[in-house]
Amino acid sequence: MPPKIDLPQGTLDLLILKALALEPQHGWAISDRIQQISKDALRVQQGSLYPALHRLERRGWIKAEWGASENNRRAKFYALTRSGRKQLDEQAGAWRALTAAVALLLDMP
Repeated sequence: MPPKIDLPQGTLDLLILKALALEPQHGWAISDRIQQISKDALRVQQGSLYPALHRLERRGWIKAEWGASENNRRAKFYALTRSGRKQLDEQAGAWRALTAAVALLLDMP
């Protein structure tokens, strides 16, 4: 199992927006998708996920609707809004610029 990685502030919002970029999902599926794509390096705890989802919803970056999950249980499904897609693009660009700059410093002799 990979070591636990602590996410810098604001990173969880970016990961959630990215996880929702393809299709609406319920909370557990968002957490599972992040864990799968990161090859188990990132695990989002429910205690962090749902406050972040509510924060993103208040900002208008995602919207929520009730529906039925894969096992036919009632679940809240989250989807990106137009504003959320714009925010995803902006945050992803900023993240890429930051990580490229940090990589330059780490790779110097």
